[in-house]
Amino acid sequence: MKALLVGGDRLGNIPTTLESYGIKDYIHWTGRKKGMRKLEIPEQVDMVIVFYDFIEHNITEIVKTKAKQQNIPCVFSKRACSDLSKRLNDCINCNFNCRISSN
Repeated sequence: MKALLVGGDRLGNIPTTLESYGIKDYIHWTGRKKGMRKLEIPEQVDMVIVFYDFIEHNITEIVKTKAKQQNIPCVFSKRACSDLSKRLNDCINCNFNCRISSN
């Protein structure tokens, strides 16, 4: 499973948390620069994770809209492993059926 991570200058232990949920590959956008508003979500992405405490507000809305248009699940989390785990646990039983699993 591949995710697009938006927000957060540094990811710290987040890749380890993602791997424990079956997300082995990811693309990371810091979400701090205006030019990122024009970027498109890559086709091979299975889900989008937005770290809302480390991102420009307008990019949050743009990414949310683009994910919805492409029918890609979008998770909003603080940039903390504990909050990300909580949000991904909520995803396990969601309607998107995006292959998230807790190990």
